[in-house]
Amino acid sequence: MSSLTIGAAVRLQGSWSPSQGRGQSHELQVERATVLGPSDAKTFPIQKKYQTPEYLRAMPHLRPRVPFNAAVFRLRSEIIASLTKFFVNRSFTQIHTPIITSSDCEGAGEVFQISPAKDEPKSDSETATQFFRRPVYATVSAQLHLEAMSQALGNVWTLSPTFRAEQSDTPRHLSEFYMLEAEMGFVDNLGLVMDLVEDMLKHLSLDIGESRTVQELLSYGRDSSSELAQADSIRARWEGLKGERWPRITYTEAIKLLETADVDFTHKPVWGKDLQTEHERYIATAVGGANSPVFVTNYPRDIKAFYMRSNAGTSDGPEPGATVECFDLLVPSFCEIVGGSMREHRLAPLVESMRARGLNSSPSTVGDPAAAESEGTDGTTNNLDWYLDLRKWGCPPHGGFGLGFDRLICYLSGVQTIRDTAAFPRWHGRCDC
Repeated sequence: MSSLTIGAAVRLQGSWSPSQGRGQSHELQVERATVLGPSDAKTFPIQKKYQTPEYLRAMPHLRPRVPFNAAVFRLRSEIIASLTKFFVNRSFTQIHTPIITSSDCEGAGEVFQISPAKDEPKSDSETATQFFRRPVYATVSAQLHLEAMSQALGNVWTLSPTFRAEQSDTPRHLSEFYMLEAEMGFVDNLGLVMDLVEDMLKHLSLDIGESRTVQELLSYGRDSSSELAQADSIRARWEGLKGERWPRITYTEAIKLLETADVDFTHKPVWGKDLQTEHERYIATAVGGANSPVFVTNYPRDIKAFYMRSNAGTSDGPEPGATVECFDLLVPSFCEIVGGSMREHRLAPLVESMRARGLNSSPSTVGDPAAAESEGTDGTTNNLDWYLDLRKWGCPPHGGFGLGFDRLICYLSGVQTIRDTAAFPRWHGRCDC
């Protein structure tokens, strides 16, 4: 059939039979082939030869037609289904959190501001008439809204897109990516939050680690010419999630470990500075061995977010209160994929933390219609007064975490960059369709 060309959409009818060929158990004995959508083989940009991931990224609308990429997207779907089942079994309530927000959860200012396409610049006197009456942004995290829902519903979770205006050109960053976030109400122990993360990822490995899609990805990893991690490495990552209780060390212990390591790090490890990727990879291997993830806890207060609860009663650091109750989960040969903390549930310490970082900590206008009428007209760029309200009226101790969903898929599929885990990736300088 002359019309049966590469890229064509066809319907094949026949029988599924045991195969006599090597490398496959069955084959389709085709009895009838019908071309439903013809394709011009001369212009179709994907050919029957090796094409680099960089080349394929330039055509995200066609990239899923490559069998390997299709397998990655099927794995993404299976992981979503498995994790949804986990949270249903744990009686967590799923929440759809907003994409447009007036709050910057991380307080870092790396946000995309949103305005109507036809909106024209207004003078200060006209600010009150703008579309939302205040500056709004594409969300950087669902955490703050999940905390509000948790106070009413208990344990909650979401899987939603988030946006960061970081000008980062690394295999670990996208401008639009998905975060799986969860909040646990009425918990006063960071260990319980880490237990939830560990149970969640162990469930995932046990639930789909032997699925047909995972086996297909492993087969691609056996190709020595592939840019994927090798099959043995991918299998070890899945198996490592099933291991016994994952190691837990403090940030201070990690810094001491790095300082005594016989390694010439590009960035010298210093207490009070964030861990670099080279540090995280060393810690994951040195502490977790070849396969086990590692929790690093109690980072310095000054390098973490304003909402994290202080370790006021501990001496883990140069002085009491120098660290916060938080953790990062590091996985071998990769990087951090989960971050979590106990949230500061007391009003006064939260206000103090916000003021120390230059964040707006003014009281809300709830219950004051006259004041609410002018709310948002003062140019405030980060509306967190509603977040303070949560601490004023019946706020229990609580904690939660955020999982970089695209990073998880990158780690478990063996691809080299999270740009190949998103169907239509966006990063600094690229938004192709």
